[in-house]
Amino acid sequence: MVETTCRLDRAVAVITFANPPVNGLSHAVRAGIATALERAQADAAVRAIVLTGAGSLFSGGADIREFGTPASTADPTLHRLIELVEAGPKPVIAAIAGTCLGGGFELALSAHYRVAAADARLGLPEVKLGLIPGAGGTQRLPRLIGAERALDMIVTGEPVTASALATTPLLNRIVKGDPVAAAVELAESPDVIGRRPPARVRDLPFVEPRLAALCEAARARLQSGRPPLPAPHRAVDAVEAAALPFDQGLAVERRAFVELMASPESRGLRHAFFAERAATKVDGITPATPVRPLNEAAVVGAGAMGAAIAVALLDAGLPVWVLETDQAALDRGRERIAGIYDGQVKKGKLAAEERDRRLARLRPTLSVESLAQADVAIEAVFESLEVKRDVFLALDRTMKPGAVLATNTSTLDVDAIAGFTRRPSDVLGLHFFSPANVMRLLEVVRGRATAPDALATALSLGKALRKVTVVAGVGDGFIGNRMLEGYTKQAWYLVEEGATPVQVDRAIEAFGFAMGPFRVGDLVGHDVSLAVPAPAADQLIAEHRAELGIVPRQVSDDEIVDRLVYALVNEGARILEEGIAAQASDIDVVYLTGYGFPRARGGPMFYADEVGLGRVVERVREFAGHRHGDPGCWTPAPLLERLAREGRRFDSV
Repeated sequence: MVETTCRLDRAVAVITFANPPVNGLSHAVRAGIATALERAQADAAVRAIVLTGAGSLFSGGADIREFGTPASTADPTLHRLIELVEAGPKPVIAAIAGTCLGGGFELALSAHYRVAAADARLGLPEVKLGLIPGAGGTQRLPRLIGAERALDMIVTGEPVTASALATTPLLNRIVKGDPVAAAVELAESPDVIGRRPPARVRDLPFVEPRLAALCEAARARLQSGRPPLPAPHRAVDAVEAAALPFDQGLAVERRAFVELMASPESRGLRHAFFAERAATKVDGITPATPVRPLNEAAVVGAGAMGAAIAVALLDAGLPVWVLETDQAALDRGRERIAGIYDGQVKKGKLAAEERDRRLARLRPTLSVESLAQADVAIEAVFESLEVKRDVFLALDRTMKPGAVLATNTSTLDVDAIAGFTRRPSDVLGLHFFSPANVMRLLEVVRGRATAPDALATALSLGKALRKVTVVAGVGDGFIGNRMLEGYTKQAWYLVEEGATPVQVDRAIEAFGFAMGPFRVGDLVGHDVSLAVPAPAADQLIAEHRAELGIVPRQVSDDEIVDRLVYALVNEGARILEEGIAAQASDIDVVYLTGYGFPRARGGPMFYADEVGLGRVVERVREFAGHRHGDPGCWTPAPLLERLAREGRRFDSV
């Protein structure tokens, strides 16, 4: 519930605002804070004001659902609220706990003093939405922590802990306990109450002789981005403008914010942000849906995938049984798991003591009966229906009632696998992406008989594993791998027609993909490494074209990008129409988090919406005129044709 309260603690007004779950600064919240501030400023009994957020956190920032709506410009805007805080005659102390990000951090920066819990996380993550701070963050933060640190925080968007900023003037006190109590104590001190008017951050001098060099170095680092995104560059410009008189610098920041708001990159990044949250809302699952216990887990198979899944479960704090068929395979699996942790320790990502604690939860076994009390068993064996049948027959016979039985299959029929058991309501797919302990995506495959509480338990497990979880229906390849087939075929067809593997990779990577299809193939294995320029590869390609009777032609980079991306879009439209994906944004999430699609383009379906579905259909029909390759790929999906004809978007479905 959105609420702002004000209580009097001796001569200090403590204003607490609430807007669960992250205390976003919506218009209602801003209005409540402004009203409370004005009353406190007018109350003769109040000598100082403490501003804090409810629920053990300050604020996650502006409510981005309001961006571009009348609510974002309704009085009081965030700018107006900041002016009320900063220009008021009575000192305002921000008491910061938990997260203090974006507009919430900018609000705290406008206070005259700041008290924070040592583990509070402070940051300006706007670049992750294709924006820059728009309420003075680029002007006030450099004045408090210096240009070098401010550039790093603003350009990367990564938060830091309060304790990491202990040596800067940003925080007046850092406490281990309640920052509100410490803020009230500070507010009552003579140094605060006795100072009139209170000192304002905007009035602090900003002198940084190295500013030009620091900004130039930051710009040079950004050139390695693929594709270069505008927001980080504009962030550097805004920080550089902090050397100007404050209001002039603020104008530079505001102009950049407004222009970036209209940029395609920001639209794509904001879509990605909302799409991940929309994916958590699953048909038939409500807060009241029960979740089964998740105290112990089991993994069947200790190969590369099984070992990585076991690491992900151990990282989540679960004891994990790992089952193999013979001692040699079990020993290799145990070595794989230990090797992953040893690598993390060597890189300084994990303390040796923590590695040992996690490995102590590992329980290797050769006996399926050892898994009997596990709450979830994840099969990660060879991709064969016959092999998986044997595993699920054994699990069905052994596992306790109510245990979730999950298959890590990437293509096979989950309903068929469920049919091997007497408990199909307990069976579902948990499709991890390699390496499973690193990749963010988890496809949860809901079978025809999967019970709601089993599905809710899988979603809860995904959250515990810190995965981005997308629910898919049963179908060959589910969402991601089914679409990948057409994408990969087009890459090979393009080479047969005249492109080189290097050109295909270069074109799609310039579009923004993390890796082109042939570089991915190099990573996972080719019989011949075609993505590396080599005379042998060129000769093989030439011989293959001759066998097919193909005279190579000049292939443009634009054609490469359109054929690869629109192959994804066309198949995605079929998946959406068949109900394999519940909504177009789920497809986008799969490709953004599991397949390297450029986040700034929002995912394949959003990108198609932005291009215009009419244009997409036009190109699909052009490619259908090609005689070479699989013509079925370029039969326009009925949903795509219908939406294009009606002038609608995928996000309207």
